[in-house]
Amino acid sequence: MKLATFVPPGGSARPGAIIDTAGGQRVLDLVAAATRTGRADAVGASLLQLIEAGEAALEATRRVVEACAADEDISSPLDRIRLLAPVPEPPQMRDFSVFPGHIREAPAGMARIAQRKGVASDAPRRPLQEVPQVYRERPIYYITNRFSVSGPDATVPWPAYSELMDFELEFGIFLSKGGCDIPLAKAREHIFGYTIYNDFSARDAQFEEMRGMLGPAKGKSFDAGNVIGPWIVTSDEIPDPYNLAMRARVNGEIWTDSTSSGMLHSFEDMIAHVSRGETLRAGEFMGSGTVGGGCGLELDRWLHHGDTVELEVERIGRLRNQVLRRDV
Repeated sequence: MKLATFVPPGGSARPGAIIDTAGGQRVLDLVAAATRTGRADAVGASLLQLIEAGEAALEATRRVVEACAADEDISSPLDRIRLLAPVPEPPQMRDFSVFPGHIREAPAGMARIAQRKGVASDAPRRPLQEVPQVYRERPIYYITNRFSVSGPDATVPWPAYSELMDFELEFGIFLSKGGCDIPLAKAREHIFGYTIYNDFSARDAQFEEMRGMLGPAKGKSFDAGNVIGPWIVTSDEIPDPYNLAMRARVNGEIWTDSTSSGMLHSFEDMIAHVSRGETLRAGEFMGSGTVGGGCGLELDRWLHHGDTVELEVERIGRLRNQVLRRDV
């Protein structure tokens, strides 16, 4: 299933299922459909509630969708509603760095920023020949602002303190259930589904912060900068997430054409690692990190006011956003 959070005309946010029809995609109102089939309590009033309710709620949702897929009075054409991020306020957000291409190329991108700013830097000016061992030993990640989330077709305000705005081509997972010290062999059971993630970045701010060796803050956390969507594809629909085509377009031009293959650590590895001595919650989000060549930092190409960025991941869909400077 493809599950989303949407806003109908004149209505409020609610969970929906994407239905493929001969006339195009429609969004089935799950609250209305669950009420019609007598399963309102099982489905819940939001997608996060549905996830938190567990496997029984997901099975009830499948039955609701099967029963009401043809009921056009409780569904709407996709182009007539507004999609939000699937979970507009995740309980937690972590973003990883597991693609070797990005890990090797990013330092040279930071060196170019240092040169541009006239700042001395120890960053290598050429791509690393090898991935540093620390990235192979464990999945490296940071925690980002779970309140700075936006969805498909949302405008992303370019923060006024930045001159170098960037996109990042990623995909990610939402957890189906929580747990502590989750064994690697059981970790896949904790994946609810997959979505696309654009980790917009203020690269010059990130450059300054990383010199403090504590991790990104304002380089990553600004209003609407964490874009997730357009929906969640449940894990049963993507049995192999590690060989998906991934593309990025800016104003229709392909900047990145890659795949999800070659990750140093799987999402299962991430779940097992993060849950060591730490209790995770249903609905948490984990991003893959940027695919090799999947950002302007690596390509030495930067976004401009008014640019439209479209990310595409095979079997999931497309995520499109426009970037607008606050001071224009």
